Amino acid sequence: MSTAKQRFTAADLIRGQNYIVKNSFEDYDGAIHRIGEQWCFIGKDFLPYDDGLSLFVEMNEQKVQIRLQWRDETQGKIINNFSNYVQET
Repeated sequence: MSTAKQRFTAADLIRGQNYIVKNSFEDYDGAIHRIGEQWCFIGKDFLPYDDGLSLFVEMNEQKVQIRLQWRDETQGKIINNFSNYVQET
């Protein structure tokens, strides 16, 4: 039986699942999400005209929007390799 964790993108997060940041990353607005930051995933929204991916999470009992842009020159590599940045708890 394999114990390797499955890779996932930011678009693959599971509603109601708790996550913890394991590698810091910067979002579209310049906010740094640091190691140890924990959230419960609420949902997502995609804006195709700007390649915008918004993640909605509950953090410290508040709803928070994490904005990302799915372009290589912005957060595309983070979105595509989100399992390198967060893990399920």
